[in-house]
Amino acid sequence: MIPYARGLHELGDDCYAYLQPDGGWGWSNAGLVRGAGASLLVDTLFDLRLTAVMLEAMAGVRAGAPIATVVNTHANGDHCYGNQLVTGAEIVASTATAREMGEVSPAMLAGLNAAPGAVGDMFRGFFGAFDFAGIELALPTRTFDGRLELEVGGRRVALIEVGPAHTRGDTLVHVPDARVVYAGDILFIGGTPVVWAGPLARWIAACDLMLGMDVETVVPGHGPVTDKRGVAAVRDYLAYVDREAGARFRAGMTAWDAARDIALGEFGGLGERGRIAVNVEAVYRALDPAHRSPSIVELFQRMAALERPGA
Repeated sequence: MIPYARGLHELGDDCYAYLQPDGGWGWSNAGLVRGAGASLLVDTLFDLRLTAVMLEAMAGVRAGAPIATVVNTHANGDHCYGNQLVTGAEIVASTATAREMGEVSPAMLAGLNAAPGAVGDMFRGFFGAFDFAGIELALPTRTFDGRLELEVGGRRVALIEVGPAHTRGDTLVHVPDARVVYAGDILFIGGTPVVWAGPLARWIAACDLMLGMDVETVVPGHGPVTDKRGVAAVRDYLAYVDREAGARFRAGMTAWDAARDIALGEFGGLGERGRIAVNVEAVYRALDPAHRSPSIVELFQRMAALERPGA
């Protein structure tokens, strides 16, 4: 059992996970795969300070096996904003991830954190722990579609595109010889998945793909290291939301009314439960291509409202 504690943890077979409890907004995980003379880094972190601390924690492991490749599993800043600190490495991501990466800039998040009034207070509640100053986006230098096989110091690492799901270009990083998969934000363990892109059917299919793999250890984008039981739990949540939101769509309810109406039941203990507001929007867009979701500010307002005590 890998303890859920901040820092670098060995998974075995020269694979490592870097964990950041509590796994809530922005507190993402990363990974390192070491080969003979070269290593591969799975994701960087949300700001430069956090990424620098992580790279220092990895210094002993990557001695003699410098990071030659960075794989960004998707475009969210908590998985790529630290890229600039990994100098000299090839940065690999799916084509869709590369296209999406610049849409939410560090400057935009810095501005929201600095905003006056209720909007600023809300965003500081989500992202106030992070410092977006000085970040220069280091974009992918190599892109792929579908699947890409990499060789890392004599080891085979498979990149498998499973988006659009969480975002428009999610990627799994599979290390067959270690029976390890780094799932990025296809997995939130202990927290509620958030479906920015969808459809949910694609995300459920990604979970099914992992459940069919010969893997023992699964590193989520957020939360503790898990196994296939964690994958199944995420799949169950997504299938439940898809079913419940679909029924309310067919009954003529608005997406916001549906999000407030769905009883989370066994999933009510997950962190960030307000993300149901975003997830229902994804279901409605899949069922009605003309459906238009509200602005990102309004979506965060809805999530915050659902998470207020007594909501």
